[in-house]
Amino acid sequence: MRFYGLQLLMLLVAGRSAIGQTMAPALQDSVHVEMATGGPKAREAGFEQYFKDNPGPVRISPPEHPYLYAYKVNPGPLLASAIMIGYGAATFHIRPLHDLDLATKQEIRGEHSQFKTTIDNYLQYSPILGVYALNALGIHGEHNFKDRTIILGMASLIVCGTVTGVKNLTHRERPDGSAANSFPSGHTATAFMSAEFMRMEYKNVSPWYGVGAYMAATATGVLRMYNNRHWLSDVVAGAGVGILSSQAAFWLYPKIRKRFTGGNTMIMPTYDVGTKSAGISLVCIR
Repeated sequence: MRFYGLQLLMLLVAGRSAIGQTMAPALQDSVHVEMATGGPKAREAGFEQYFKDNPGPVRISPPEHPYLYAYKVNPGPLLASAIMIGYGAATFHIRPLHDLDLATKQEIRGEHSQFKTTIDNYLQYSPILGVYALNALGIHGEHNFKDRTIILGMASLIVCGTVTGVKNLTHRERPDGSAANSFPSGHTATAFMSAEFMRMEYKNVSPWYGVGAYMAATATGVLRMYNNRHWLSDVVAGAGVGILSSQAAFWLYPKIRKRFTGGNTMIMPTYDVGTKSAGISLVCIR
């Protein structure tokens, strides 16, 4: 059926950043050490000559040697995100794409009119739980607990702010008519943000962690349509927003870390009574 072909297409487009990028040469789009204190030998020869003589990735413990990270942007995930978000936006103006939303809903509800589940409320967070579970089991990713938690917090704030803002601007009615805040899908955005977060953390350990995370994220998006809570374009655009949010967090964090280098930092939870929203704050003590 047409709908199952769309599911496959969505998984392939989203999975490009999970498979294509993880099979790329090591450190192609990873966080790597750009400058580090290499000891007397490095200081005498100069950093540039030292690393020419000692090629390869360098990992130095933060408490003993301060370092600055540099994130090398890879266009693959950004291109996939742009295509997804662009497709979702186009459905507001291109009639055939809008009709595809309607046809997809009719096909799903025609065959599964009584379908209802709440598993998508929890499945969206499964890649995040997977990252922390793997670290607890001794399978470590790119960052320590503090760094990855800050990156995750930044990605969460970006995705929540973007989704909430766009929902308030578009006022698209949900397929079940329950509210006018359908575009984009927040559950799907969170799921793909989580999947990209896991892929980025474990791409140099094994590509299959990213593949599994993207399968869970795709399942979340599909379930949102089966629950009659979102249109196809809501889900596709949400996936793009989620991937882009994680990419933005991984890109911004090295810059923030560089800014606060030399002081003690701590993470503090925050709560805004007016908006009833929670978040985290990064506090630097110099």
